[in-house]
Amino acid sequence: MSIVAAIHGGDEKPRWSAWEGAAPVPERGFVWIDVVDPEGEEIGRLQRAFGLHELAVEDSMSLSQLAKVDLYADHVFIVAKAAELGADEILYTDVSIFLAEGRVITVCRMETAFGHRLRERIDRIAARKVKGPEYVVHDVLDLIVDDYFPIVQMIADEVLRMERRLLDDSLGRDEIALIFQLRRETVHFKHVLTRMGDVCNKLASLDVPCVSAGAQPYFRDVLDHLTRIDAMSDGLIDVIRTAMEASSLLEEQRQSAITRQLAAWAGILAIPTAITGFYGMNFIAAPRPPATWDALLLFGAIIAICGFLYWRFRRLGWLQSGGRQSARRRRKDGFYRGSGPRAM
Repeated sequence: MSIVAAIHGGDEKPRWSAWEGAAPVPERGFVWIDVVDPEGEEIGRLQRAFGLHELAVEDSMSLSQLAKVDLYADHVFIVAKAAELGADEILYTDVSIFLAEGRVITVCRMETAFGHRLRERIDRIAARKVKGPEYVVHDVLDLIVDDYFPIVQMIADEVLRMERRLLDDSLGRDEIALIFQLRRETVHFKHVLTRMGDVCNKLASLDVPCVSAGAQPYFRDVLDHLTRIDAMSDGLIDVIRTAMEASSLLEEQRQSAITRQLAAWAGILAIPTAITGFYGMNFIAAPRPPATWDALLLFGAIIAICGFLYWRFRRLGWLQSGGRQSARRRRKDGFYRGSGPRAM
């Protein structure tokens, strides 16, 4: 756990140092306090020093909160959702922000990769002049939203790979499970985007204390980025749903092709079975086996009938799998493996 503080907006370059427990009141500029993985006792010291509302402090200590903006008497409490790619899922981190006149407190509940990027952003912000604490809030939200773009791109690449795999062959059990997981993660990500959009919309359009009119266009810019990502996620959800439906249809087509194959071969084998089985029946006066020439004629008839049925079923496509038949049709139409339409 670490708590560092720096005064911004003064004549000197901001310097980060350990917070001593007092509420620094700068003559010029504002103070920024950054908290990483706080403990109950330490966050209580911050609450007593700055008069933070107990409900906001309780929310900042929770591991899973919805993105929101809460207004209190002398400060604003903001919860934002940072996201990053994990091994097989999207990992979310709550970032709590206390905004008041002359101070801003950022609380990152866990030490994550986002926390390291936030430290780097803090160092860059320290190297330039910051107009006020609300602009720090914009920088934090802008960093969070920028991290959303690689997530959307990753999901889009994975869905595109699934689409190509689906066109070439049927999907396996693991790949179908991956499609469901992608849909679940994308829907959850969509909910996070909606809540984050509400946060930025309130900061950009409402009369929020401690947010100047000059800072609102910056929050509108973040809102525009969120709107773009939200539209991209809507498109991904539709594509994933279409891929799931297409996978189901192709599986039904494959099962239908297998059923036709079994029926065709059963029909072909039924002819020799019926004819040759006739002479093996246990009648009182069973017919005698045919003579040599009669047997050759009988076997020739069996071969001819079976050959005709084989030719007929193959012509109808009943002896071919649905995947190969569909692939041949795509090659014939000129739409296979991304190829363009045939020249007219």
